[in-house]
Amino acid sequence: MKLKSLLKNKLTKKELELLPTSFDVVGSILIFLDFPKELIKKEKLIANILLKEHENIKTIVKKTEFYKGKYRTPKIKIILGEKTKESTYKENEVITKLNIETCYFSPRLGNERLRISKLIKSKESILVMFSGVGIYPLVISKNSKAKEIYGIELNKEAHKYALENLELNKVNNVNLIKGDAKKIIPKLNKKFDRIIMPLPKNAKDFLKDVLKVSRKNTIIHFYDFQHENEFSKTKEKIRKHVKKFRILRTIKCGQYAPRKYRICVDFKVL
Repeated sequence: MKLKSLLKNKLTKKELELLPTSFDVVGSILIFLDFPKELIKKEKLIANILLKEHENIKTIVKKTEFYKGKYRTPKIKIILGEKTKESTYKENEVITKLNIETCYFSPRLGNERLRISKLIKSKESILVMFSGVGIYPLVISKNSKAKEIYGIELNKEAHKYALENLELNKVNNVNLIKGDAKKIIPKLNKKFDRIIMPLPKNAKDFLKDVLKVSRKNTIIHFYDFQHENEFSKTKEKIRKHVKKFRILRTIKCGQYAPRKYRICVDFKVL
């Protein structure tokens, strides 16, 4: 690892072995996902090396708590650099502004968002549940010929950024709604060709709701966390709420622990 070589003469052999290898970059902010407590006294030294080495990085932070609470947001501590948790991120022809602490966001899903965009046929009506800062609706708008894209988000802070991102990207086929999806869906009075459910922890709790805005042959992208040998459990979760469906494919969207993955099950309502 390059970071290890840069710190070769500044850390002990044991400290070098503990160097974190897992981090995300969101715009100009580098986020350590799992910073070892044994290196807390050296965190500023490590951060300083990174700032000097990467001109595009302006702020180094670490997660002190992972996704918790109603909005699944992390706790972030700034280690060094500019004192901000707001950044602008670019992905798949989309510019996204967000606060990394008040909004749920994963840069690791960029390929997955593009994958879904490429599956969308011309004139489709799309619903994105839990649309956050608008990244799914905007990537779909920029990379497909969807007729219309609706997004629902409960977190008012994320929704505020989503509206700003709508303006930044100058798209005209995205409708963003703030509120509880369970309350919003019955009021939509629409049927969708494709529904995206990017909330792996408890998307299953909304399966009955999305059926209200589905028709025969609606395609649903259902996200879940599963051990690599237990992907079939996701099928059982779906079966509890959807009587007739056909699985089209199961995709690994990233590893979050040894042999454990975020997966997306694409299925068609029959």
